[in-house]
Amino acid sequence: MILWQVIVLAFVQGLAELLPVSSSAHVVVVEKLMGLDPSSPEMTLLLVMLHTGTMFAVILYFWKQWKQSFFSSAHTFWRIAVRLIVASVITLIVGEALIKIIEKVFGHGQKIEPEQFFGRLDLIAPALLAAGLLIIYAGLRNKSGETGSAYDNDGTPRPCLQQSSIIGAMQGLCMPFRGFSRSGATISTGLLLGIARPQSEAFSFALAVLLTPPVVAREVLRLMKLRHLEGGAALGHAAIPGLIGMVCAFLAGLLALKWLSGWLETGKWYLFGIYCVVAAVAVAFLHHAGY
Repeated sequence: MILWQVIVLAFVQGLAELLPVSSSAHVVVVEKLMGLDPSSPEMTLLLVMLHTGTMFAVILYFWKQWKQSFFSSAHTFWRIAVRLIVASVITLIVGEALIKIIEKVFGHGQKIEPEQFFGRLDLIAPALLAAGLLIIYAGLRNKSGETGSAYDNDGTPRPCLQQSSIIGAMQGLCMPFRGFSRSGATISTGLLLGIARPQSEAFSFALAVLLTPPVVAREVLRLMKLRHLEGGAALGHAAIPGLIGMVCAFLAGLLALKWLSGWLETGKWYLFGIYCVVAAVAVAFLHHAGY
């Protein structure tokens, strides 16, 4: 990779990661168009580091809102923390179960690494389509201006424990599928459950912040075991482009969050779904064109 490719990928990932349009799908397509291998260890490490940059953007953007709602009292904090932990545990259970099913069906019981699906545009296209239809449905149902409930009866910000569990399960469904937007699926699920738009958005990205560090750590440890990244020097060399990309992804992430919040609060959420459907058609065309 050269510097301009890293910067392009960082801005694509930073924008798409925090918009409900699937960053993985967009990054894979851009990598292929630039002649890069999405399944290579170096590209996987870069993607992991870009995710870290967008995580810091989420923390900075939502910190004031989280402080006012989630940290307003010790009682509120612990109730929200329990809901986030329960949702995350359910995410891991559902996600790992799906991965095992995929390995059994497509890998004949053999372990399948996530990168094996990174370059599969024929799998990304239907995932994008499914996410787009979900976002359109949720967006049109909320376009009337109904914002849903923001708080439980005891004054705790929503979602409640049951709603949190459902959102966590939906997040788990996104784990194995490149193209099925995590933010799009979880925010849409929150809207369909009758949760107010700001609460759906804040909870979705709080889940992302909770989930990102262990996922990043797992990927880095796994990549260190691969032959191409053995030794500290090799890993350090592969990480240098990632550090530059992290900064660019951070800046792009802040821009994306402002865009997302504006469309969500003004009833334009469904437009992201329309974009995903169009993107699914474009990805399918690229697949048939030989990419």
